[in-house]
Amino acid sequence: MIASTEHWLDGVDIKINPKYAATVIAASGGYPGPYVKGDVIRLDPIGKDTFVFHAGTSLLDGQLKTSGGRVIAATATADSLEDAVKRAYEGMSTIHFDKMHYRKDIAHRAFKRHATIQEAPLTYASAGVSIDAGNSLVSLIKSSVRSTRRPGADAEIGGFGGTFDLTGAGYSKPPILIGAIDGVGTKLKVAQAIGKHDTVGIDLVAMNVNDLVVQGAEALFFLDCYSCGKLDVDTAAAFVKGVAEGCKQSGCALVGGETAEMPGLYAGNDYDAAGAAVGAVEKGKILPDTESMTEGDILLGLASNGLHSNGFSLVRKIVEMKGLSYNDPAPWDEKTSVGSSLLTPTRIYVKSLLRAVRKDLVKGMSHITGGGLVENVPRMLPKHLAAEIDVSTWPMPPVFAWLKRAGNVSSAEFGRAFNTGLGMILVISKENATAVVAELEDAGEK
Repeated sequence: MIASTEHWLDGVDIKINPKYAATVIAASGGYPGPYVKGDVIRLDPIGKDTFVFHAGTSLLDGQLKTSGGRVIAATATADSLEDAVKRAYEGMSTIHFDKMHYRKDIAHRAFKRHATIQEAPLTYASAGVSIDAGNSLVSLIKSSVRSTRRPGADAEIGGFGGTFDLTGAGYSKPPILIGAIDGVGTKLKVAQAIGKHDTVGIDLVAMNVNDLVVQGAEALFFLDCYSCGKLDVDTAAAFVKGVAEGCKQSGCALVGGETAEMPGLYAGNDYDAAGAAVGAVEKGKILPDTESMTEGDILLGLASNGLHSNGFSLVRKIVEMKGLSYNDPAPWDEKTSVGSSLLTPTRIYVKSLLRAVRKDLVKGMSHITGGGLVENVPRMLPKHLAAEIDVSTWPMPPVFAWLKRAGNVSSAEFGRAFNTGLGMILVISKENATAVVAELEDAGEK
């Protein structure tokens, strides 16, 4: 209470005890009209979890006496409202002074409402989960999901599980299957802040299929899980539309998913999403091929679309610190808003990289996500080799320059939190450099 009145409540660690509390107040005789002051108050020992709070009392001549109309209160806590009220009244019975009176109906409205609720038949919907809304969502997203069909999968949803036919996808021999699972992180908070939900669906796919392609794998199919406190069908449908777009960009089928409505677990319109992708690669073709890497091989970087889906907790902190709204013009690009710029979806490199991979032009690849170049590039290298990278050889997008300056972020921290303009790094031999660059530029990469 002191922290609240002195305006430093943000410095207090507030802990909530999930119990009920009730208070009964004793008044002087005659209150709220004229009342007598100076009556002696006698207090008996109080019970467990019960407290006495003084209001209109004074200590005169060594005796506790009344000095106001609302004199003294008994407060009790308990695991239920009923027990809390009962204990409060028991506490009131330990307080004695002449003509003392107090209300005998504390919490009666709550008891009445509780009784009414208990008498009404409960449904799943009254508990916060709408099966009808879930069914409406499925109907709304079927066409988006169907648009991701490809050889091996018809992308029809509604069954208990998604199916994929490897033979139908062109695999005459059993391939090696590779799985990936990931999420979008707190980039979702930006989407929720400006009400734009389709691009983060692309991000969800990108974070998975880019992890598959660096191992030489073709993305075959994808599954998503959308979790929320209360299902908003339009929001969820927009998100799945983005997932379908990501699947089309990467050539994989959206064969199923889960919508989890969990009231009490998520606040307001918050939602979270996770996804999993499965890809295939021929035996003996898994990357990185560390045995073929030699000193003098070339590192080739592919441009990112911006932040992609990493570092957003730091991004949001910097935006907040600078007093910006997500609807404000972006300081690094005033042609767009802060939120719209930050929501630029993660680039999906799958189709362009597979063109080079299938021609055996690539020795290894690294998807630059959390940890940046410093922590991701070594993951594709043999232990006896190290990468030498000149950070002046590519232009850093303006959003990164602004974030570094506005947040006063050290270079070391900056390099670990963000991709700094490169979303993918390849290891190639010198003799293949011209062919790889031509192949990737023809596919639209920079």
